[in-house]
Amino acid sequence: MAGKRNDVPPRVRVRRGPKKGRYDRASVDDVLDRGLLAHVAFADGDDAVCIPMLYARVGDRVYIHGSTKSRAVRLLAEGAPACLTVTLVHGLVLARSAFEHSANYDSVMAFGPFARVLDEDERLRAFEAFTEKLLPGRWDEVRQPNAKELKATEILALEIGDASVKVRSGGPDDDESPDAERETWAGVLPIVRSYGTPTPAPGLRPGIELSESVRRLLALRAPPG
Repeated sequence: MAGKRNDVPPRVRVRRGPKKGRYDRASVDDVLDRGLLAHVAFADGDDAVCIPMLYARVGDRVYIHGSTKSRAVRLLAEGAPACLTVTLVHGLVLARSAFEHSANYDSVMAFGPFARVLDEDERLRAFEAFTEKLLPGRWDEVRQPNAKELKATEILALEIGDASVKVRSGGPDDDESPDAERETWAGVLPIVRSYGTPTPAPGLRPGIELSESVRRLLALRAPPG
């Protein structure tokens, strides 16, 4: 991924607020790896479609998956032009005027197309990546997908090529404006992601303790106290 602005493909160049744009591969990977949910956009005839999907990055590829019976997955598998975005919002930017309100975020945009993953070993690695992205360590605690489940699932991969990151950070932009004289609080309200108390499945047999992977995640991201 070229880092110089004149080397950046036009379709991923950040034009509004160009200083917020980043084009190096490390920044792209960082946002993808910290995110959990992607939005995948594509055209379906005369309709524009955007679908939220779980995903996982492994090396140079971003994987998504879905039912082999899904129309959206089928269109993507056939090579429909596509765009994948991930956004992490980590603060509300509260200004003195309604116009200057904003949010602090990291976002990434990557263009397709997607392609079917046919190699069985790669498909299994993608399943592992999906599981580990949701909860590190979970793959070794659960049953792995069987032949029937693998057959019912389409795995698609997007090669990371044309991609860019956009970052907004800092406080409101009206500190030097006449609005700064107003008796109105302004600043940033951080957004913190944490996990609450686990709720057992209704059919969980008595005596089964919380999995180690869940314990580790809770220790890392307990609610602020």
